[in-house]
Amino acid sequence: MPARRETRGRTRALQAVYAWDVRGGDADLSRVAMNVWDDLAIAPDERAFAEALVRRIVAERAEIDSELGEVTTNWRLERLGHIERSVLRVAAAELRQGGTPPRVVIQEAVRLAERYGTEPAARFVNGVLDALARRIGSLA
Repeated sequence: MPARRETRGRTRALQAVYAWDVRGGDADLSRVAMNVWDDLAIAPDERAFAEALVRRIVAERAEIDSELGEVTTNWRLERLGHIERSVLRVAAAELRQGGTPPRVVIQEAVRLAERYGTEPAARFVNGVLDALARRIGSLA
C-alpha cells in the first residue's frame, strides 16, 4: 500500500528543512524548499502539503524554536542533530497548524526520526513532541 499524501508531504517538508538546516539556516527556507522539490520532481499533492508546513516554519520559526526550546530539557535546540531538529520543527509546525490529530503528528514524526535518524533520536522526538503538544494544549 503506498504511503498517504500527508505522509509523503511530511517527508518532503523534512527534506527541505533538513537541506536548509545543514546549510546553516541562513538561506531563504522557501527558496531552498523549492529547489529541493524541483530537483526531486515532487508531485503537486505532496508539494502542497509540504509547502504549507514550510510556510508555517518560515512565518513562525521564532515561536516554534522557542516552544521547542522550552520542552527540550537539558538540550539547547542548536545542539541537536540536523535530523532531530528538522523533524521537531516540521512536527511543531503541523501541531500549530491544527487539522491533524496530535497523536498522528507525533507518530509520523517518530517514524521520520527512525527512518532518517536513530532509535534514540526517535524516542527523543517522541518525548519532546508529547511535551510540546501538552504545553500548547493539543493533548490533555
